[in-house]
Amino acid sequence: MTTTRTAPVRTVAPVTGPGKRRVSRGRLGLHAFLMTVSLAFLAPLLLAIYASLRPYEETAKYGYFSLPRHLSFDYYAQAFNDSGMGKYFINSLIIAVPGVLLTLFLASFVAFCVTRLRMRGGLVLLMVFTAGNLLPQQVIVTPLYVLFTKINLPYWMSDSMTMYDSYWAVLAVQVAFQVGFCVFVLANFMRTLPEEIVEAARVDGAGVWTQYWNITLPLCRPALAALATLQFTWMYNDFLWALVFISDGEKLPITSALNNLRGQFFTDYNLLAAGSVIVALPTVLVFLLLQRHFIAGLTLGASKG
Repeated sequence: MTTTRTAPVRTVAPVTGPGKRRVSRGRLGLHAFLMTVSLAFLAPLLLAIYASLRPYEETAKYGYFSLPRHLSFDYYAQAFNDSGMGKYFINSLIIAVPGVLLTLFLASFVAFCVTRLRMRGGLVLLMVFTAGNLLPQQVIVTPLYVLFTKINLPYWMSDSMTMYDSYWAVLAVQVAFQVGFCVFVLANFMRTLPEEIVEAARVDGAGVWTQYWNITLPLCRPALAALATLQFTWMYNDFLWALVFISDGEKLPITSALNNLRGQFFTDYNLLAAGSVIVALPTVLVFLLLQRHFIAGLTLGASKG
């Protein structure tokens, strides 16, 4: 008769006392660090909002960090009216909205071809698009300026009859520089999608366009929303390309409207702060509208299961 021996069962005592205190202190320190970093990033914006609500005479006498004596929204109405922001807002939307849509469409299609169609040289093509982001934009300002002055356009597309001094020049540069980054992000995201979905669509007779438009793009909605938020912010806030390629003051974007608030001999910086806050409102609105998808796009791949 044989006897079997069973290994003794070991019990692990729960962590109590100092262990729990160490974990709590660590989390408390982490939250304190994150709050400090957040306040450091928000400090300029909060100071601009605070200054825009105070008269310039008050801040000149007591300083920007003094307690307020009088708060009002008068500077916001004055900044909007004096700078003529209405037309500049429209100019920025004419550049930013088509630029974002065209960038995402081209980037998503290239990413789909690279990751789903198994084309030859797809990895090299992806590296080329990614390497384009490493080129400093200021290096090609002069060549692009000369090029755009020599590209002829019909009158209904450009008043100057060339690509220079038109929205097309700024739009083309914005799309060209942003496509590479979007291709890199979308290609990496599409690789995480199950290939069985596209293979099943091929078996059912779906063409390339159906695989791209009806199957792949809906699955990429979080990534597209995150990229749309970033791209709109970058194109809307751009100042360099519009200043270089547009000479007509009536076509300049909203970022140039702030110059209208600067006087020749005196600048009311509280009024300028109010104008800056107004200019930043559309980007904040876009983020609030796409916040859920934006956060989902940033956290994709952070956890499994």
